[in-house]
Formats: sequence, C-alpha cells, structure tokens
Amino acid sequence: MDNFVEMRFSAKLRNVVFARAAAAAFLLEHNLRLSVVNEIKTIVSEAVTNAIVHGYFENEKETVYMCLELAGERLTIKVVDTGAGIEDIEKAREPLYSTRDFEERAGLGFTIMDIFSDELTVLSAPGEGTTIIAVKNIELEAV
Repeated sequence: MDNFVEMRFSAKLRNVVFARAAAAAFLLEHNLRLSVVNEIKTIVSEAVTNAIVHGYFENEKETVYMCLELAGERLTIKVVDTGAGIEDIEKAREPLYSTRDFEERAGLGFTIMDIFSDELTVLSAPGEGTTIIAVKNIELEAV
C-alpha cells in the first residue's frame, strides 16, 4: 500500500460534497488533468449517493465508509454501507434502473461509475449492505 486514507461519515446527502472534496484533496500533490480529477470525483459522488439514497434510504443516523488507496498509478475507491443491500446486482447495474423510481432519479449511478472506472466491482446481499470498489488507473507526476 503506497498511500491511503480511510474515513466514515454520516449518511447525509450534504456529505457527498465532502467525500468528493476529500478525494480531490487526496490526489492534490499530483499533477493530474482536471478531467481525471473530475472523473474520480464523479465516481465518489455516485458511490456515496447510492449508499445514502438506496442503501440507507436517507437515514441520516447511519454511516458511510470510504477508503481511497493509491498504489503506484492505481487508485482504488471503496465505498461501503451496511444498509439494505441489493437483491439483483445485474439488474441494478442496468441503465435507468432505480429502486426509487417514484422520485426523480436517473438510475445511471452504476453506469456512470462503470464508464469512469477501469474496473468496477459491486458486492452486495439483501440486508447486509453494499461495497463498491472502483479502480482508476492514472498517470501520476509529483508536483
């Protein structure tokens, strides 16, 4: 493990902004293209939002766990909730699918994470929560 950060925070939607900023700050010392930083922030945003909205149904008393690990030029983003879990992962990964279709949700979270990641793993079981592991290969230059 070259460098990592672990954190946990309340399952409040306003903490999505915090998680995005933490991911950007973690990579600040590297001269990354803005587009790459924005892709990483988007992956984090979608993963954390899914945990809060679909895992916990916006129960602010719950906790989201996030870990960022940089090993060489491989960034691993891990977001974990211990909430509802996913009954059918393949179905949940389909574009436009949402467990909250009564709200204005696009159902594109996993699709967006998949597009911006080099690898995306979703581990889940009903009643046991969900772990999202996204890997992004990046070219690093020390500043």
